[in-house]
Amino acid sequence: MIDFTESQLERYSRHILLDNVGVEGQQKLLNSKVMIIGAGGLGAPAAMYCAAAGIGKIGIVDADVVEVSNLQRQIIHFTADIGSPKVFSAKEKMQAINPDVEVESIKTFVNASNIEEIIDGYDFVIDGTDSFATKFLINDACVMKGIPFSHGGILRFNGQTMTVLPKESACYRCVFHKPPPKNMIPTCSEAGVLGAVAGMLGTIQAAEALKFITGAGDILADALLTFDALPMNFRKVNVQRNPKCAVCSEHPSITELRDEEQRECDLK
Repeated sequence: MIDFTESQLERYSRHILLDNVGVEGQQKLLNSKVMIIGAGGLGAPAAMYCAAAGIGKIGIVDADVVEVSNLQRQIIHFTADIGSPKVFSAKEKMQAINPDVEVESIKTFVNASNIEEIIDGYDFVIDGTDSFATKFLINDACVMKGIPFSHGGILRFNGQTMTVLPKESACYRCVFHKPPPKNMIPTCSEAGVLGAVAGMLGTIQAAEALKFITGAGDILADALLTFDALPMNFRKVNVQRNPKCAVCSEHPSITELRDEEQRECDLK
C-alpha cells in the first residue's frame, strides 16, 4: 500500500512527476537498501544523493577520520568535522538532508572476513573505495552473493564506472582480471585529482542505484563509461562477460573471498 505523508509528497514531488518513477518508483526507493563502501570522494556525493532521493536504508562503511586534505572533494564532510570518523560525519549530513532515511554507519576496514556480513541484506552496493584490492574484493563478494553494484574510479581529470549485475552482465574481474602491479598507477596523493571529478562520478553512481531500484532507463551493465573532464569528453564502451572469468564463469577458480595485496589507488 502506498501511503505518503503530505511532507513526503512535497519532498519527493520532482521524482513523482517523472513518468519513469512516479509514486510507485518513489515507494520502491523508500523500501530499498543501498550500501556505500567508502565515505570519500565518490561515497560523499553518492551518499548525499541517495539520502536526498529517499533510499529507505543506507549503509556506509569506512575506517578513516576526516582530514583537511579530504575537504577539496569529499563534500559530505565539513571543516568542523576534521578528526571525526567519516562514517559519523556522513551520517549526520545524510539525516540532516532527509530524516526519512535510516543510516547504518560502520567504522571498519572492509576485508574478506567481514564484507559478506556488511553487504548482506542490501539491494545494491556502491563502490567508492580507495584501493584496487578492495575493488576486486567488492566485485567478488557481490558476484558470490548476487548483489548488483556500481564500480567507480577517478584520477587527475578522469573517471570510469560500470554497473555489475551478477551472473547476468560482465563483472569488474571480467574486464580488468586482476589488480595492477604495485607502483604501476599513481595515487591521487601522488598525481592529484580535480575535486569536481569526484562529484561527477559519484553522482553517476548514485543515479545508477536509483535507476536500478526504480527500473527507470538503462543502467551501465555490459558497458564501461569513461570521461576526461579536461576536454569534457565522455565515452561508453561495450564489454562482455568473460566465459573464463575467475569469479563469475560457470567454473570459477575463485570460490572463496581473499584479500589481495593492498595498494591505494584513486579516491583518498
